[in-house]
Amino acid sequence: MTELLTKTRTAAPVGRTAAPARTEEPAPAPRAARRRLGPGRAVPFGRLIGPVLVIALWWFASAIGYLDPRILSGPGTVLSTASDLVSSGRLQDNVLISLQRAGLGLFFGVTAGVVLAVAAGLSRTGEYLLDGPLQIKRAIPSLAMLPLLILWLGIGEQMKVTVIALGVAVNMYINTYASLTGIDSRYVELAEGLDLSRAQFIRKVVVPGSLPGFFVGLRLGVTASWLGLIVVEQINATSGIGYMMFQAQQYAQSDVIIVGLVAYGIFGFASDAAVRAVERKVLSWRRTLAG
Repeated sequence: MTELLTKTRTAAPVGRTAAPARTEEPAPAPRAARRRLGPGRAVPFGRLIGPVLVIALWWFASAIGYLDPRILSGPGTVLSTASDLVSSGRLQDNVLISLQRAGLGLFFGVTAGVVLAVAAGLSRTGEYLLDGPLQIKRAIPSLAMLPLLILWLGIGEQMKVTVIALGVAVNMYINTYASLTGIDSRYVELAEGLDLSRAQFIRKVVVPGSLPGFFVGLRLGVTASWLGLIVVEQINATSGIGYMMFQAQQYAQSDVIIVGLVAYGIFGFASDAAVRAVERKVLSWRRTLAG
């Protein structure tokens, strides 16, 4: 009886078509959050986190007595020594001389590297004449040429600046030349189709296309200038940060040596940051992972 009543209630009325059963559409699946593949948002002064952690670890190891002060002085001792060197004027005098050497070597090296890259990158004749010898020079470290340069130029400032300039010039040439020769040939064809002059072609195509490589070379060149400076100032030098460190080595003054290393590190970090800032300003039209 119950089954009959149920069938009667569910049956369609006579003379009417049964309405199709309503099917519920499945709910849309929740949209998955888009995965970020980039390095993330930049943090202001984030590059200082690493050096600060290193200094904190150094300070902690020194405080608990893990480091022997005769081998590696603690940060407190280094700060006290730096204060004494500044008050006596010894640190400033040596820093100014080192900055002068590094600056001159960087200037001559950048100028020579860019000129050679342009000559080799925009001319087949220049490429055939210059690229081979410069690639050979790249395989020969500048420091390996030090005995020959001392024989030619002596042990004065000219030799020191030349060693620094050679290291900078090779880095500038390699990166600028690679950037020049890597310019898309379609831009060259477009410039020819627009009948641009040589000067217009260089200004509108060559310069924008080579700037990324130029700045990479400049950053490497800045680093090369400090590396070369460290070496030449410890070879028959009478002034400079390297000379101050060499003198401290003879008297086992690790605190003075660390002051020199910190000075080199600060100048290297600051100069690289300055180049980065200029690069971001000049190449602001690019969208890169660096931000």
